[in-house]
Amino acid sequence: MATDDLDLQDIEAFVFDAFGTTVDWFTTVTREVARRSGGLIAEGSPEAVDFAREWRAGYTKAIHDVSEGKGGSTSLSTDVMHRELLDKMLETPRWSRLASAWNEQDRHSLTMVWHHLDTYPGDSVEGLTELKKHKVVITLSNGNFRLLLDMAKHASLPWDAILSAEMFGVYKPGREAYIKAAYHLSIEPHKIAMVAAHRWDLKGAASAGLRTIYVPRAAEDTPQIKAEMKTKKDGGEVDLIVGSFMELAELVKGTSKD
Repeated sequence: MATDDLDLQDIEAFVFDAFGTTVDWFTTVTREVARRSGGLIAEGSPEAVDFAREWRAGYTKAIHDVSEGKGGSTSLSTDVMHRELLDKMLETPRWSRLASAWNEQDRHSLTMVWHHLDTYPGDSVEGLTELKKHKVVITLSNGNFRLLLDMAKHASLPWDAILSAEMFGVYKPGREAYIKAAYHLSIEPHKIAMVAAHRWDLKGAASAGLRTIYVPRAAEDTPQIKAEMKTKKDGGEVDLIVGSFMELAELVKGTSKD
């Protein structure tokens, strides 16, 4: 991809979103919901997909509502939110048959699946490892710190640092989350590039002065949004679009003075 509008030599740190961008929550949660359902949901079925997407959508909406001041509290961890949303889903007509199948321990165990998500094979770890040779690589996520720590250890993600927006008392895509990340890195915002598979995340980062890199992932954003995403050079809103972490790492390697 062209980098005419983004001098990668000037970028000191690459800040990566976690869920959906670095780790594949969709594949992992869809699989585990079916596997743990006692045969009530078939593996690979539309039901398993719907359950995973509904759970994730509930969390995303709750986070955005808090970020926009529509209610909720940043004192609630991602684990608490995931568990509360799970319990509420199991009270609905569509999923109530699972309520009796999942006792307290089962629900806790399923909630902890979010701590042990798969990466994108041949890309997440490999791309970050190569990129880390040249630049600072960190994650900035709305997930609580312990979740992000467990996720990194489980998947061998080679972060230089883990930043949980929850620790700042804010959530992405609120502008303050990115400002505080830059503050703790002691790097000017325009020398930081946010890497994400979500337009909303990149818009928030841009509002704080960060540079933006879009990496489309199969289960993230809608086909329409993916089609609309363009670089600023082509009249769009992001600085760079890459197909993978490995592609980004190769671009950085090609411009590195090391």
